[in-house]
Amino acid sequence: MDIKLDPSRDDLPLMANTSHILVKHYVLDLDVDFESQIIKGTIVLFFESGNRFKKQSGSTKETCRSESNEACRFRTPEPCHSPVTDTTTFSSKTRYNDFTICGKGEKDTSGKDGNHDNQEQASGISSSKYCCDTGNHGSEDFLLVLDCCDLSVLTVEEVDVAAVPGIEKFTRSPKLTAVSEELRNQIVCELVTLPANRWREQLDYYARCSQAPGCGELLFDTDTWSLQIRKTGAQTATAFPHAIRIRYSTKPQGRSVTWTSDQSGRPCVYTMGSPINNRALFPCQEPPVAMSTWQATVRAAASFVVLMSGENSAKPTQLREGCSSWHYYVTMPMPASTFTIAVGSWTEMKPETCSSKDLAAERSLSPSEADFRYVGICGHVEYPCRFQNPSATTQEIIPHRVFAPVCLKGACQETLLPLVPACLSAAHCVLGTHPFSRLDILIVPGNFPSLGMASPHIIFLSQSVLTGTSHLCGTRLCHEIAHAWFGLAIGARDWTEEWLSEGFATHLEDVFWAEAQQLAPYEAQEQQELKACLRWCRLQDEVRNSSEEMQVLRPNKEKTGHVSDSGSSVIKHGLNPEKVFMQVHYLKGYFLLRFLAQRLGDDTYFAFLRKFVHTFHGQLILSQDFLQMLLENIPEEKRLELSVENIFRDWLESSGIPQVEKWIRMNRRPRKRKRRETEEVFEKLLPDQLVLLLEHLLEQKTLNPRTLQSLERTYCLPQQDAEVRHRWCELIVKHKYTKAYKDVERFLQEDQAMGIYLYGELMVSEDAWQQQVARRCFELTKEQMDRSSAQVVAEMLF
Repeated sequence: MDIKLDPSRDDLPLMANTSHILVKHYVLDLDVDFESQIIKGTIVLFFESGNRFKKQSGSTKETCRSESNEACRFRTPEPCHSPVTDTTTFSSKTRYNDFTICGKGEKDTSGKDGNHDNQEQASGISSSKYCCDTGNHGSEDFLLVLDCCDLSVLTVEEVDVAAVPGIEKFTRSPKLTAVSEELRNQIVCELVTLPANRWREQLDYYARCSQAPGCGELLFDTDTWSLQIRKTGAQTATAFPHAIRIRYSTKPQGRSVTWTSDQSGRPCVYTMGSPINNRALFPCQEPPVAMSTWQATVRAAASFVVLMSGENSAKPTQLREGCSSWHYYVTMPMPASTFTIAVGSWTEMKPETCSSKDLAAERSLSPSEADFRYVGICGHVEYPCRFQNPSATTQEIIPHRVFAPVCLKGACQETLLPLVPACLSAAHCVLGTHPFSRLDILIVPGNFPSLGMASPHIIFLSQSVLTGTSHLCGTRLCHEIAHAWFGLAIGARDWTEEWLSEGFATHLEDVFWAEAQQLAPYEAQEQQELKACLRWCRLQDEVRNSSEEMQVLRPNKEKTGHVSDSGSSVIKHGLNPEKVFMQVHYLKGYFLLRFLAQRLGDDTYFAFLRKFVHTFHGQLILSQDFLQMLLENIPEEKRLELSVENIFRDWLESSGIPQVEKWIRMNRRPRKRKRRETEEVFEKLLPDQLVLLLEHLLEQKTLNPRTLQSLERTYCLPQQDAEVRHRWCELIVKHKYTKAYKDVERFLQEDQAMGIYLYGELMVSEDAWQQQVARRCFELTKEQMDRSSAQVVAEMLF
């Protein structure tokens, strides 16, 4: 049953059988051990099943692609001595009571998780009766399939939710007597369907149930990509236990978890789901349709700060000497792939002064505290929605915190902190209600392979955005803030349609940033046209240097969004390491939206965008949902032969650059100024103008050392932001400007999020000195480098 895939070219399988049964809530209880580089503990999953998920004749070939007909082998856990069933460990006195006072943490864990080892049970049974199935076929048992990779699963058991004091309120009986599987499932069914105004009670009972004793261990098996669980005699999803506990541990080399050191040399760990989402952090359902909520208790040494995707600004609770506990929760259902955690010696960066506007924003009620007044009907499943909360709709600046290693305190306070309120306010001005009630921002370690990443309630930013002027930091912060609406509050129903997230964020970052700077309309237009010109150059370069199949935004065409009978599917090219570094979804998506905005006019376009957000927040969409609503909401005279089919054909289902009206007007002022003006004027060039100037100079076949030295001195290039320095390093490499090789070495070591392309340029030159620079830098950074980046660079060098 083990699926062998070539990560250099294959699609990423999403194995979970979501058509039969859905996880509605996760409760994680974890310990972070930096010595062993393992996260270990338990996860309790609460399910919902029903006629809309049951498929009696579900196909299994997509989930069980075995080359033989050998039956699935299931481990039978050793009986009766698992610590997960120990009622002292899962006593009603330990964890759940603390949630009722806003997740203050645990009072006592007694260190009873110390025997969580990394050994997997070896015993097992095999029978041809138990084939690899995901539905109900005659007398065969129902098989639950979860997405799982790089995990050591130790035990799986059913949770006796009926043992929780007071749980009878979720049954039809005032007193529980005979407890059956049906009764336990009825309790979970009532719990997961509580109305939104009982969210606090619901989370409290999730926590209580997660601490209930086990009532029977379940048979399970793991392969490369999944965990399969069954209960003997449970032949349908409805009969399968609706609350199960999995005891497991991560592995040090797990692909969803990065163990490293921060810029101050202190150990830390963070999760970045790409390219296999979160399946190496916890067993879960990863298809985007599996929208769930979660709560998590995480223990770590008292010197560490735990940040997570959670609505609450958690504070640590000391459990015993040297150990603290942190608790987070969310009430808005989200795909499990959006869950993020970062544990390290982070320092909170606070501004020296706080404006009255910031204080007003901080005092605004969050959805977890507000009295909900439902104003209109939302299209999503019921949850405490900020769009229905009048106080949230006027909250321009949501509460926010900034964290970083202490050595970056000065750079954060100078560059990042002043930008956050302005960028949040600008986003609210453009799109309205912030979908999330608060925001943490973390400057992640140097091996982070991107300039930024957004998750619910938390943004990761690369240290590269802190150098130079505030321009790169501001634009990237705006990009990640935009993901709160596009990518998180509104997600893609098929993850091959990445442009629905990245294209929108790229387009909106320009709009937010112009608003944050309070630019006049003509200044905003000039800045955005300059950006368009730069992106056009990048897109042309990407099209020239990538395969055609990787340039298509909608590779599944009319089958986009389709899944197998079980609910399993694949992400096209999801395991190709080069895909991580491609920008085609950002750039082609951006140019499509820019084209539509220009065709409709900004007023019409952004009025529609606000309406679209109000209509589809909290939901998953396909491209046609956006395009059909757009065309339905614009005047007939502005459509001008626009149609969903034409846009699909020209923009989303073809490689290369669409042949449409040219919307980029070359801004040649920097070059004219170079001829006419003095050096003093050159020094005032904006970062984007400098990037464009260097792009033009890169087209020159030769530049002599004198010119390069003058260029470096005139613009103080080594002190500019990372985007400018990247082009400067390209010039150094192209023209073999040996005096500045130190700038290239510094960039490769300190700006790993952007340095991959430079390694290629150093090797392509076939210059021994440059190749030596590349290999030396790789040797210095490879142990800390992101795994996908290291793989790509190693292939270049060796």
